[in-house]
Amino acid sequence: MAGAGGFVEADNADAIITRIEQKSRKIETLLKQYKPVEALKTALEGTYAMTGDERCKSAHWIAVHRAIMAIKNVDGVLASLDPEYYDVLMKYLYRGLATGDRPTCDQCLQIHEKLTEKAGLGCILRSLSDTVNTV
Repeated sequence: MAGAGGFVEADNADAIITRIEQKSRKIETLLKQYKPVEALKTALEGTYAMTGDERCKSAHWIAVHRAIMAIKNVDGVLASLDPEYYDVLMKYLYRGLATGDRPTCDQCLQIHEKLTEKAGLGCILRSLSDTVNTV
């Protein structure tokens, strides 16, 4: 997907954005069916297949943000979430905190606290030190 130096050609970026839009529709459907865990998993899947293209990252953030903001029972969602998603989720929580949006920050901090309890401090360190797979 990524070209030389991590840059993406416009055609590839458009194709990736189209897939993200399809994923967003699936997330919306899952949320309407009251399946927040499945929606979050769907949002986080394929994150590392993403590219360095900022349009792609922004489009994917919007999909993940929607799933994160729909979480009501943080403990229940994290109990059902596979550990393979912990580090990716932590990265998106930091992206959410960087927005400065009060409701987003409040939700991200609440999930961050519970995720740190469940996954440990290593999850924070891995997400902050991984500069290759940025979200």
